[in-house]
Amino acid sequence: MTTHKMYTMSFAKVYPLYINKAEKKRRTKLEVDEVIRWLTGYNQEELEVQLEKQTDFKTFFAEAPKLNSSRTLIKGVICGIRVEEMEESTMKEIRYLDKLIDELAKGKAMDKILRK
Repeated sequence: MTTHKMYTMSFAKVYPLYINKAEKKRRTKLEVDEVIRWLTGYNQEELEVQLEKQTDFKTFFAEAPKLNSSRTLIKGVICGIRVEEMEESTMKEIRYLDKLIDELAKGKAMDKILRK
């Protein structure tokens, strides 16, 4: 079985792209961090440690303190595939995050993004 190259990519390498995407739409780094913390259960200090360590995506999600149970409410298409129909768990977690960042950049209210 081959490993998807996204799994070995450093989360810290993609993180600035998430921030850039959000900031282009007048959202903030703080909001990006809030979305990531909500999804993964990392606190801010733990998130920053993961970034400093250049943790790859697979490890980032494998070591997440507590993946939010409400993440299964995230629906929609990302990269042409319905997130809710994905079977491979690590890729599904990555796409959940992509979808949340998309929603943030599209101006969706934070309470809707965080499924409150």
